[in-house]
Order: sequence, then C-alpha cells, then structure tokens
Amino acid sequence: MTIRNWAKFFFYALLVGGLVNGIFSLFIRWEFFQPYVTNGQWGEFFAGFLWMVFLGFTMSVIAQAGFFAYLTLHQVGVNIFKTLTLWNWVQIVLIAITLFDIVFFRFAPSVDTTQDWLFYIGLLVVLVFGSVATAIQKVKMTGKKHVLVSALFFMIVITTLEWTIALMGRDANIDQYVALLLFPLLAVNAYQLLVLPKYNEQSEIDRQKLEARRKARREQAKNA
Repeated sequence: MTIRNWAKFFFYALLVGGLVNGIFSLFIRWEFFQPYVTNGQWGEFFAGFLWMVFLGFTMSVIAQAGFFAYLTLHQVGVNIFKTLTLWNWVQIVLIAITLFDIVFFRFAPSVDTTQDWLFYIGLLVVLVFGSVATAIQKVKMTGKKHVLVSALFFMIVITTLEWTIALMGRDANIDQYVALLLFPLLAVNAYQLLVLPKYNEQSEIDRQKLEARRKARREQAKNA
C-alpha cells in the first residue's frame, strides 16, 4: 500500500471509530449526557460528546495496530503450518479457546446476578454475530470460501484481545465502558477487513500511473 492510500485508510478508520463510539455513547452512557441536556448546558454536552469521539479514535488506533499485527501473524501461521488448511484448523481451535476464556475468565469475575449474565452474554452475541456477518461478507466479496475462518479469527480473537483493555477494568462504570468500547472495535475491524483490498488495488493503480509518468519523462528527455 502506498503512503497516500495508507493515510486515507488510517483517516477513514479513525472516523469510523470516533463516530461509532460517539453515537453509541448517547445510548449507552445517556445518564452522563442527560443532566447537560436537561439543564441546557450544551457546551458541556458537546465537550462530553467530543470526549467520547476521541475515545473512539483511540480504539480505532488500537484496532489498526491489531489488524496489521494479525496480517503478520497470518503469514507466520501459514509458513509454520505449511498449509492454509492446517492453519485454519489451528485458528478454529484458538477461536474456541478465546470464547471459553472470555466467558469464564473475563465475564464471570464481573457477574453477580442473572441480569449481569444476560448483559454480558448479550455483548458476546453482538461480538459473534458481528464477526460472522463480516466474515460472510468477506467471502462474498472475494469469492474464496477459505477466507471465512481467517476472517472469523480476526474478528473474534483479535477484537477480544483489543477489548481486554475494558474487560480487565474494575471501575464503577466499567460495565458501560465494556459495552461501549466493543462497538468501535467491531466497526473498525470490519471496515479494515472489508476495504483493505480496495486500497491495495488503488495503490497498484497509482504505482502503475507513476511508472508511466516516469517512463514518459525519460522518453521526453531522450528526445530533447
């Protein structure tokens, strides 16, 4: 990917994270915004909203770092296990381990009531459903069925690792942040997975145009 297209990729992924986090914060953390709305304190309201957007930017940067780390991991995995089929089976096992870990070692310590369980299981459903939907769309876009497992691995395992920042917290409002931070991570990771090929293709077109311009200038220099 060229630097120009990487900058676009980074900027739009940043916007996705910021906007998604800002919008969902109005629902998930409404009790934070409600006093400002009730009292007509619109300056404080917009300051709080911008803070949520900035938090989304931070999650986007984390998600982008995780994405490029996964691209490296995927190549290493294929090289180590020699075949994509075997690497896919390894990824399936790691997906199962991740789901087990998130329920029994991340959710369970924070759960006290049935309502808490419903809350966390609901978040797990969002994670899995969003991951499956993204992976299916990736298969449709590429026409390659074998990418399903890799897409699921990235969306579930890597997103969970990035989400661990919130899951390990013990603040009084941690449940709200656990819920809130899942959405920008899912959105940014889905965006990255689905649009990266577009930027790679554009980068190849840009390189060809650049080479054509260089060739034209060399021809002009010879004829001068």
